[in-house]
Amino acid sequence: MSYQTLEVLRRGHVGWLIFNRPDRRNAMNAAMRDELRAAWTELAEDDAVRVIVNAAHGPAFQTGADVVELAGDGIGMERYRESLEAFDLGFTAWHLGIDKPVIAAVNGICAGGGLHFVADADIVLAASDASFTDPHVSVGQVSAVETIGLLRKMPAEAVLRMALVGRHERMSAARAYELGLVGEVVDPPERLHEAAQELAEKIARNSPAAVRATKRALWGAFEHGLTDACKAGAAELVSLWGHPDQLEGPAAFAEKREPIWKS
Repeated sequence: MSYQTLEVLRRGHVGWLIFNRPDRRNAMNAAMRDELRAAWTELAEDDAVRVIVNAAHGPAFQTGADVVELAGDGIGMERYRESLEAFDLGFTAWHLGIDKPVIAAVNGICAGGGLHFVADADIVLAASDASFTDPHVSVGQVSAVETIGLLRKMPAEAVLRMALVGRHERMSAARAYELGLVGEVVDPPERLHEAAQELAEKIARNSPAAVRATKRALWGAFEHGLTDACKAGAAELVSLWGHPDQLEGPAAFAEKREPIWKS
């Protein structure tokens, strides 16, 4: 499939979903909103893709809804009412229930709705010149879904500060690392995509079935109390018993070779 606002690539077992509106700081217009669902689904359904990297072309990562479009087309935020009331957004892998690992590679500014892609990624890398801000309240909007997601990663006060201060403050990559928003700061910034590919390839060397079950178990823990989460995790563990990878893994280790995993 061809895309107007995104680029979708494969590099070995790594799929790349790249924001591609650099002239608009990769702001999400109506076309991108529709294409995101299609692009995530395309990569999720490709058996050759084991890990997905979410990145961007241009000097910015993602800056949320295209405010110029909202202000000028007579529809504004009403375009999102039905999907929000049904909570059927489709922007991120988490929204779509995709269990392949996702790495967000953040360069430049990540703002507003761009925080969806950070909150919902499994691992976040940030270029050393990246920054984060949430301008929702500064343009008369409520900060909610993205920042609620960030509560899984960061201390509550840091999330509240970002949400309440709005566009009047930006968080540096170094500070984001201190607070747990990102897991690694890449310097120089030009190495960001290379570092993301290297990390994705490490993950892709593992059993795809085991990796996906692990992601389901760990993300499921956010939805349950401790005991229920452990029970659900145990069910994911047992579900893989009898899978060919459970024989292949020990055999490859004993024979000192790379395993050949089933898709």
